[in-house]
Amino acid sequence: MGESYAKQIDAWPSLTQMFFDQAARLGDAPMLSRKIGGAWVVISWAQAAATVASLADALAAIGIAPGDRVMLVSENRPEWCLADLAIMAAGAVTVPAYITNTEADHLHILSDSGARAAIVSSQKLAATLLPAIAGAPACTAVIGIDKLRTGVASVGAVRLHDWATLIAAHAADVPGVAARQIAQRGDLACLIYTSGTGGAPRGVRQHHGAILRNVAGAAAVIEEDFPPEPGGELFLSFLPLSHAYEHTAGQFMPIAVGGQIAYAESLDKLAANIEEVRPTLMVVVPRLFEVLRTRIARAIEKQGGIAVVLFNRALKLGRKRYEQGELALWERPLDALLDRTVRAKVKARFGGRLKAMIAGGAPLNPDVGIFFEALGVTLLQGYGQTEAGPVISCNRPAAKIKMHSVGPPLGGVEVRIADDGEILVRGELVMHGYWNDAVGSAAALQAGWLHTGDIGKLDADGHLIITDRKKDIIVNDKGDNVAPQRIENMLTLQPEIVQAMVAGDKRPYLVGLVVPDPEWSLCWARDKGMDPSPDSLAREPEFQRALMAAVDRVNGRLAQVERVRRIVVADAPFTTDNEQMTPSLKIRRHILKAVYGERLDRLYAS
Repeated sequence: MGESYAKQIDAWPSLTQMFFDQAARLGDAPMLSRKIGGAWVVISWAQAAATVASLADALAAIGIAPGDRVMLVSENRPEWCLADLAIMAAGAVTVPAYITNTEADHLHILSDSGARAAIVSSQKLAATLLPAIAGAPACTAVIGIDKLRTGVASVGAVRLHDWATLIAAHAADVPGVAARQIAQRGDLACLIYTSGTGGAPRGVRQHHGAILRNVAGAAAVIEEDFPPEPGGELFLSFLPLSHAYEHTAGQFMPIAVGGQIAYAESLDKLAANIEEVRPTLMVVVPRLFEVLRTRIARAIEKQGGIAVVLFNRALKLGRKRYEQGELALWERPLDALLDRTVRAKVKARFGGRLKAMIAGGAPLNPDVGIFFEALGVTLLQGYGQTEAGPVISCNRPAAKIKMHSVGPPLGGVEVRIADDGEILVRGELVMHGYWNDAVGSAAALQAGWLHTGDIGKLDADGHLIITDRKKDIIVNDKGDNVAPQRIENMLTLQPEIVQAMVAGDKRPYLVGLVVPDPEWSLCWARDKGMDPSPDSLAREPEFQRALMAAVDRVNGRLAQVERVRRIVVADAPFTTDNEQMTPSLKIRRHILKAVYGERLDRLYAS
């Protein structure tokens, strides 16, 4: 780019101007790729620009005016990015929606946003979307990326359009469309509806400058802390693009640095896709690493013998290097051998050229971070929220990575801690408020500061340390404050427990809701000669005692007020399908308490 990423990004007036400028510079270089029919199909920057320009003109032709909202419902694929850019290039506002949304979820977002049109990727997703559109009179057009097999050109007053046909009918002059980009940094770019850990989603008004400033700060971390990648950075996208984290860091950051985005086929095929595309950077959530940590450890255990010995030595020396900064002279030859053997094999599973995985969206257990650091996989924990673009801070490899922290604030971000411990944020990255919610906006934005609702502190090095969500803090009957997320993270690191929620507000002690690890449960049942079905095991006192033994191991490392005294075994795992987790894999406490509240309350009565 000839100058620093941050300086160039700060000079762009809008996300669309950034894209068209990069497309003009990079031309036939690869931009987007997706696996189709067993092969990776690549779209160049020039091809992407032509599609975006044509679709922008097509949107205008079907009546989409500047400022109109357009809903986007699609799994991660190149067309998601192209549609998002085209909506903005037409002067409209993108309204991303999760593919896991119910009809009621879609109706809420359509009605609240007043979306004039919707773009949907497939017949399957349209089956949930179209009934919702019938109840949203503002929406007059639906564009199907794949052909929608309805057999009609319209549904009621809603006109149906085919993506390819619409684009072909509006071939556009790319420089002409690029020249018409008049959006400024303060203009609304998208409405991202928060996933609702505690209630109905609200539309966060993200402006062009919020995302650009976020991207500039994140790109500066890459530029300062990693050597440039010949041929450009390659990002593997798999988190939902409807989530602000992937939308900014997994889509617009690659565009800003002139990188390439490959879209993973699915979560099940993620490991294979990583080895195939060999990404240099990935945006991830901590839950993925908790699962990978368990799988890696179990795979080594099954190998047995020398593999276990070397693996444990790699972990021990890696942890020592992390904690003390260096190894003793006599330890270095063995550590170098482990680099070429154990760690090299782990790195190969991640493609062999991965610089870092940037973790956000939920707290990362420090033990998980140290585990991967010890194996040679750089994991940078960051922090943010949709209301702040969303990235606020991130660990830096050039400085001392602190796994218990979320790193220092990004460039252009001010952070201070309120008297009650709440984290406050100020800067261009902060939203302009919630859509149609003046009361919520006034509560969140006070005197120019975003009140995050998170509790934390800044250490002597300027690293931000998150304690908990302000609204999730448990206050027991004695007035002690307890942060549940840290305890839950510790519980889920036990081999017997895969998910957990802690409760105990205004109670004498804490209780827990736990989901047993299915593989461990099966082995335990076989050893005991018992019925391995979850329903049967949940009723077995001996099974519950085995789970409680795991809880007690954690209790031994906790203060008295933090200890979990009794537990309930969950009926089923927490998932997005049963609405007990958000699409970004955070537990929905209010849903879990509604389902299990009576059983948790009974733990105090007996």
